[in-house]
Amino acid sequence: MYYVQGETMEVIAHHLGVSRSTVSRLLDRARATGIVRIELTQPGGAGSIEGRFASLFGVRAQIVPVREGATEIHRLQQVAGVAAARMVEITAELAERHASEALGAPVGAGADDAGMGGAEGCGRGGLEAAPGPGGRGVVVGVAWGTTMSEVSAVLPARQVPGVTVVQLNGATDPMEMGPSAGEVLSRVGHALGARVVAFPVPAFFDHVATREAMWSERSVRRVLALARSADLAVFGVGSVVQGVLPSQVYEGGHVSRADRVALRREQVVGDVCTVLLRADGSWSDIALNARATGPTPAQLARIPRRLCVVAGRAKAPALLAALRARVATDLVVDDATARAVLDLASTS
Repeated sequence: MYYVQGETMEVIAHHLGVSRSTVSRLLDRARATGIVRIELTQPGGAGSIEGRFASLFGVRAQIVPVREGATEIHRLQQVAGVAAARMVEITAELAERHASEALGAPVGAGADDAGMGGAEGCGRGGLEAAPGPGGRGVVVGVAWGTTMSEVSAVLPARQVPGVTVVQLNGATDPMEMGPSAGEVLSRVGHALGARVVAFPVPAFFDHVATREAMWSERSVRRVLALARSADLAVFGVGSVVQGVLPSQVYEGGHVSRADRVALRREQVVGDVCTVLLRADGSWSDIALNARATGPTPAQLARIPRRLCVVAGRAKAPALLAALRARVATDLVVDDATARAVLDLASTS
């Protein structure tokens, strides 16, 4: 009556025989539980910021306006709220598509066996994916970190049948303070009514040989195969240039002092899912990546939808590197950071 028919709260209260405050509480509850979802659409022509991101990087950008003078924490919270709604929306769209495809023809196979971390096993559509109401369920790969912790904390509750959430990269060092990968997974699983699958390895191994040995273990290979079958990946971007909110890869005790020296020598500007990037988006010959646990940009590219969430101007160089590496299909970013990225792209 309020949103579709345009009735006032007073008229609705009279019609239902309740108080106006009761109507107001019901409307608030409808938004909180996801019965009502509000979407704002801004013009996105070729000359707009969104249009420039599309033409330069082939990404669907959603720019979040944040008032000048806002704190970095407030900026992150604003972006996280928009990204959380977008994440749930994409998940629901993918679930509906899976259900409709299952009623028609089988869902086609996707990526080959050279997926995440070199694991062997099932390709797309395979291992461990919980079945939805018409066939294979949606698999959502989730990274951890400061940004994803904020996103997971404000996810609107919307039960999507048959969803499995899998951790994309190794977990936080339990000896250090910082966002918990387990907490992020738990929040996402609760909001979507999904099954969750953890990835029980460190963010970086100390030795390449250790990583190779772990990657041969059947239990680890099953998680890698599930992550490779993801329909949607959601992640932030880490930056070696520290702003008010530091990136956990560099401040959480995951890299040694010698590693930091190597990162400067390799001209690393940031990371996606703990895979390190240079300003031009290159990553394959960075030595520390042989010990990293997350999917490389090439492996991420096999996932059909990839939602990148970034807030804070200090992350502009790292975001530009990530976009040059083509890690994202969708981007949620604050307006100041978006403009900083475009300025960098025009001068480098």
